Amino acid sequence: MIKRIKEIYEYRTMISSLVKRDLKGRYKGSVLGFLWTFINPLFQLLIYTFVFSIVMRSGIEDYYMFLFVALIPWIFFSTCLAGGTNCVMGQKDMVKKIYFPREVLPLSFVISQFINMLLSFIVIFAVMLIMRYTFNPMAILCLIPVMITEFILALGFTFILSAVTVFFQDMQFIMGILTMAWQFLSPVMYSETMVPEQYRGIYLIVNPMAPIIIAYRDILYYHQVPALSTLLWALAMGVGLFFIGWFAFDRMQRHFAEEM
Repeated sequence: MIKRIKEIYEYRTMISSLVKRDLKGRYKGSVLGFLWTFINPLFQLLIYTFVFSIVMRSGIEDYYMFLFVALIPWIFFSTCLAGGTNCVMGQKDMVKKIYFPREVLPLSFVISQFINMLLSFIVIFAVMLIMRYTFNPMAILCLIPVMITEFILALGFTFILSAVTVFFQDMQFIMGILTMAWQFLSPVMYSETMVPEQYRGIYLIVNPMAPIIIAYRDILYYHQVPALSTLLWALAMGVGLFFIGWFAFDRMQRHFAEEM
């Protein structure tokens, strides 16, 4: 494993180039260009806020902020799930013609999505400043391990999905449906306390994004340091799924060229 990590590190220039290409090319030719990075989550925020604050009243104070601090991390994760399925197949000419660690492709894709999320967090902090929300410095510091945990989790899933799609290309369409369902099964638009208590333990165990979203919301909405159990469980699932994903990717990548 150490040897593989060193090899991937040697291709850091390639990773950087792929990330820059993705960020620059995503909205190439559009009128608003990079502004879509902010417009997309804001548009979703307006729709969900209207539905759950006016049509189906949730009764949650400052629902727009309650939703926004969970929606931005969810967009990052769901994009990695749905878009990550094609990050290897989309570069099949490169895969077939030149040698490089195949992990570079899902890694560069997830990094570019992560940068988009960080840029979107600028909007969150701007809204918090405008609305004169209080900041808890200790809680804000906890954002770093939470973000790293989500990055590791997203990368693990992207490893698995990008590899499986090489052999089963319908996976990219399946994930589009599953990602939508997963959003409603995660505490993005509602509080985890709305889940019946007898099911809450199972709910948190089988849904790796649940403790991560809870941690984001504790930090940015409730202005408190997340419970240590929440952080540890999120980290355990993130690291576990990362190694499972990397192991699966490593086994399947040996047959990528012949399947393409």
